Amino acid sequence: MFQGSSALSLDAKGRLTVPARHRDALSLQCEGRVTLTRHPDGCLMLFPRPVWEVHRERIAALPISARPWQRIFLGSATDVDMDSAGRILVSPELRQAAGLVKDVMLLGMGSHFEVWDSPSLAAKDQEAIASGMPDALANFSF
Repeated sequence: MFQGSSALSLDAKGRLTVPARHRDALSLQCEGRVTLTRHPDGCLMLFPRPVWEVHRERIAALPISARPWQRIFLGSATDVDMDSAGRILVSPELRQAAGLVKDVMLLGMGSHFEVWDSPSLAAKDQEAIASGMPDALANFSF
């Protein structure tokens, strides 16, 4: 299970250095082989390859009415291998789609990660807080 957030920077070539705590887990779980794809909220999703393959099969089996979403998820999916320094190359197309320039946030979301442009994530968080708790969380407590 991946959790927590990490403030990171893309290098000049568009590479993202995975924090050591996640790098070790990804090396064990999938030998550093991951898949990046678009998320409808404007960020990227980063999956360990075996987790992505399960989602890929489910997405590919959707009915024709879901074709636009298949294009978004499958059409933009890119398989990437972590290099020996723990970096992942984010393609120019995916960087543009998520508005990634320099400062990014890597968020552990359980089975995968979200990769956000830092200012965009801050705006999304403020928007969520301003709109209040959704009904699905009405009975949730710590």
